[in-house]
Amino acid sequence: MAKQSIFGRISTLVKANINSLLDSAEDPQKMLDQLVRDYTNNIADAESAIAETIGNLRLLERDHEEDVQAASEWGNKALAASRKADELRSSGHTAEADKFDDLAKIALQRQIGSEREARAAEPQIAAQTEVVDKLKSGLNGMKQKLGELKTKAAELVARQKTAEAQNKVVDAVKSIDVMDPTSDLGRFEEKVRRVEAQAQGKAELAASSLDAQFENLEDLGELTEVEARLAALKVGSTPAQSAIDAPSAPYTP
Repeated sequence: MAKQSIFGRISTLVKANINSLLDSAEDPQKMLDQLVRDYTNNIADAESAIAETIGNLRLLERDHEEDVQAASEWGNKALAASRKADELRSSGHTAEADKFDDLAKIALQRQIGSEREARAAEPQIAAQTEVVDKLKSGLNGMKQKLGELKTKAAELVARQKTAEAQNKVVDAVKSIDVMDPTSDLGRFEEKVRRVEAQAQGKAELAASSLDAQFENLEDLGELTEVEARLAALKVGSTPAQSAIDAPSAPYTP
């Protein structure tokens, strides 16, 4: 599996999830939590794909090692058969020597075949090793990004909560603004002022009624004195004159 195909598929999934979340987001915190979960799942998918790629590489490496080992073993067998043929030929057993030379040739053919397979696998192993290294590096980068995403998500959630708290404080302050005539406190103050004015009016009304009563008493006293003087006139003197003309009591030493 190629590096581009793995991370290309993951990148597509991440972008699709982000766009979907942004389009339907109502709660930013839930959106960020979902984004972290999706990215974590994408990393798990990447790990699975990379593990499969590494597994294939290890199979290639084992096959290469087996080919190298087989080439070495066939070489040893060819050498042993060749030496045996030389010994037999030196002792005059030419027919037997030829048989061992034939075995040596067969072993050499097998050696050549194993070496060819080993050489053919080496470029593929090198390329696959490079891919695996890049995939591992990319996976580490994704894990680092996940850490940054979690940190940024936590920061954004904290900022959101702070902003919401500030909005609540501002709304609370506005609701009790004593300078606002439309606020509940302003209306209550206006009601208190009307009650105070009503009480003041009643007090003034009561005071004016009491003054009128005293004035009536003064008028009644004046009328009584007038009646007394009129009666005195009827008998020929005023009460004041009667008091003047009345004889004084004799002085008794």
